[in-house]
Order: sequence, then structure tokens, then C-alpha cells
Amino acid sequence: MGAKLNRIKVVLVEKNVSQKELAAQIGKSFSTVNAYCANRLQPNLETLDRIAQVLNVPMRTLVKED
Repeated sequence: MGAKLNRIKVVLVEKNVSQKELAAQIGKSFSTVNAYCANRLQPNLETLDRIAQVLNVPMRTLVKED
């Protein structure tokens, strides 16, 4: 389909970081991070970069082409 799906939830589990912890560290609400994790909402590039920094992974690790 070519849709971009994020892998934030997968990386959070791998890094043992909760959605609540990530939300606090990137300055977003839990519900926003939860929407990212469920692929109901996609973060903009700036937010995606911040998430990558917090999780200490390359940005491309957080995005997959489907």
C-alpha cells in the first residue's frame, strides 16, 4: 500500500520504556503517544526525531514502509 507505519510501540517494548515515560520525555500527552503506538496518528518529523533521540535509535528504525 505504501503507507508509512511507525514502529514506536515495538521499539518501546525492546527498550523497556513505557508510553507514559516517552510522553513525558518528548512533551506530549499519553493519549498522543498511545495514538502513535496504535498507528492512529503519525508524528511529524521533528517529533519522530525527538522520539529517536530519547530511545537512542536511528530515526529509520521507527518507520517502516508497508
